[in-house]
Amino acid sequence: MTRILIVEDEAALRGDLVDFLTLSGYEASGVASAARLRSELACGTMPQVVILDVGLPDAGGFDLAREIRSRIDCGIIMLTALGDAESRIRGFESGADVYLVKHAPLREIAAAVQNLLRRVGVAEDGEEPAADEWVLDLRRWHLLTPDGNAIKLTATELTFLQAIVQKGGEACSRDDLTRLLARRQTQFDNRHLDAVVSRLRRKIASQSQREPPIKSVYGVGYAFTDAGRIET
Repeated sequence: MTRILIVEDEAALRGDLVDFLTLSGYEASGVASAARLRSELACGTMPQVVILDVGLPDAGGFDLAREIRSRIDCGIIMLTALGDAESRIRGFESGADVYLVKHAPLREIAAAVQNLLRRVGVAEDGEEPAADEWVLDLRRWHLLTPDGNAIKLTATELTFLQAIVQKGGEACSRDDLTRLLARRQTQFDNRHLDAVVSRLRRKIASQSQREPPIKSVYGVGYAFTDAGRIET
């Protein structure tokens, strides 16, 4: 069973994470300090994923992430109240695979764990790991990046992404996309389509620090260039 270690000094949040991830099928446990984390690692039972609070009482989370990365091969999810761009960049530079702010829903954190495990090659329930997979969540109107970040979508963006992800890498024609999106708006043409795509690409790039997997296919339309699946 996949083991997840939560390093969080806030007891209520730590308990909620342990309970929710256990119910999600993982072997989850929690510690409240860097010292307890080091004791756990010294015992030799290594986690596949560490969920790490940045503001621990006895160590800085950024430095601790570097220490974890130097000692074991695991995924690291930073969970912190620091949501500014500079802190996110510092988190990734210190070795974090995923950076989430503390008001993230428990289901989003669990989805981040699941996607991270796929990316690092740990399969669950006999399923083959998917490399660099994006997930379009139709129920919550989210696009989940391969490292688990959730990007909130508008109705138009959701409809557009559903159309191109369903094509499995093939281009979806501009005419088909325009007709599909025109159902949601009284006036919609190729110029509006390009504006939607441009805004969506900027949103994905700014919120994920990844190249948006949306490609313009000359003379045809748009295609989703990475592995992707749809959740309903």
